[in-house]
Amino acid sequence: MIFHPPILALTLVSLLSAAAAVWASIFAVELLRRWDLSSGAESQVLLERRTYLVSAVMALVMTAELASLVLFVFNADRMAVMFVGAMCAVGTLNASVYGLPALLAKLAVFFAASLWLAVNYADSQGRDYPLIRVKYRLLLAVAPLVVLAAGLQLAYFLDLKADTITSCCSKLFAPGKPGLSGELTGLGERTALVLLFTGLGCLLAAGAAALRWPRSAALYGAGSAAFFVIAIAAVISAISLYVYEHPNHHCPFCLLKREYGYFGFALYTPLFAGTALGLPAGFLGLLRQPPSLGAVMPALLRRLTLGSMACFSVFGAFAAWAIWASKLILFA
Repeated sequence: MIFHPPILALTLVSLLSAAAAVWASIFAVELLRRWDLSSGAESQVLLERRTYLVSAVMALVMTAELASLVLFVFNADRMAVMFVGAMCAVGTLNASVYGLPALLAKLAVFFAASLWLAVNYADSQGRDYPLIRVKYRLLLAVAPLVVLAAGLQLAYFLDLKADTITSCCSKLFAPGKPGLSGELTGLGERTALVLLFTGLGCLLAAGAAALRWPRSAALYGAGSAAFFVIAIAAVISAISLYVYEHPNHHCPFCLLKREYGYFGFALYTPLFAGTALGLPAGFLGLLRQPPSLGAVMPALLRRLTLGSMACFSVFGAFAAWAIWASKLILFA
C-alpha cells in the first residue's frame, strides 16, 4: 500500500520536510550561538547570507506542510473503499494504531507552520533582522514536530494492510464511548451550540479590542485557539447532526463527502484559516516591537486579526446556515 501514488507523494514530502527541518535546526543552533549583527567578521557575513537560504527553504517546507494536511485527510477518505468496515476517513485512520496519532501530529504541524511563516514574514520586513533569534528559536521548537509527524505518518502507511477489518465512524463517535471522541459526542447539542455562538461573539469582541489596542492581540490569539477546540466540539456534537439530518450521526469526516455537498470543506476551511491567522497575531502581539518594524508590525497585526475575524465569521455563518436549512429538529 506504500506504493499508492498519494501515499508516495505524502511520504516523499514529509521525509524531505523532516530532513530539511533537521538541517535547518543545526544551522539554527549555530546562528543562536554566533549571531552578532554589530560584527563585521567573515563568519557573521556568512551567517547573514545563509539565513536567506535557510529561511527560503523552510518557508517552502512549512507551506508544503500546510497542504500536506489537506491531502492526508482527503486521501484517507478516498482510501476508505479499500478496507472492510470503513465508510470514511475514520475507518482508514482506524486501520492502524498510528492513524489518529499521525493526524493529530499533522494538525500540530499545520498550526506551528502557520505561526513560523508569519514570524518569518515579519522578520523579512525589517532591515536589521529584528526577529532573527525569535524565528530560529521557534524553528527549534517546530522541527521536532515536523520529524514526529513524518515518522508517525510513515509508520501509519507501512502498517496499512488491505485485509484489515476496521471500524466505521458510528462506533468511534458515539455518546458514552470511552475516550475523547465519546466525550465530544456526548457534550449535548444545546450546550455545544450555546458555547459555539457565545464563544464566537466573545472572540469577535476580543478581536475588536485587539484592533483598537494592539497589545491585547495576545488575548485574541489565545481566544482563537480556544475557539478552535469549541468549534470542533460543536461540529461533532451538534452541527454534523443538522447536516446529515440524522440525530445519531456525529462524524466530522463524512462532512467532506460528495453526498453532503462537500460541506465540510466550506466549514473547515474558514475555521482552520481563522485559527492559523489568529495564533500568529497573538504571538506577535506578545513580542516587544523592534524599532525597524515600528511602521510594519501594527499593520501586520491588523491584517492578521481582521483576516482571522472574517474567517471565523464565515465559519459561524456556515454553521448557522446548516442549522437553519436542515429539516432536522432537535429542540422543540
